[in-house]
Amino acid sequence: MTTTVKIGAAIMLMFSLASCANTIRGVGRDAANTVNATQDAGRTVDHAAKR
Repeated sequence: MTTTVKIGAAIMLMFSLASCANTIRGVGRDAANTVNATQDAGRTVDHAAKR
């Protein structure tokens, strides 16, 4: 294997890992937003039921 191929493979691996990290962070944010929206909806229903 030539040095150029090794460097190219290492760069591709770095990009792949960076993409995975961004995806995982995005999923975490989406999950947090879902929890927040569900809690807000629950509060709204609770306030409406108390009226």
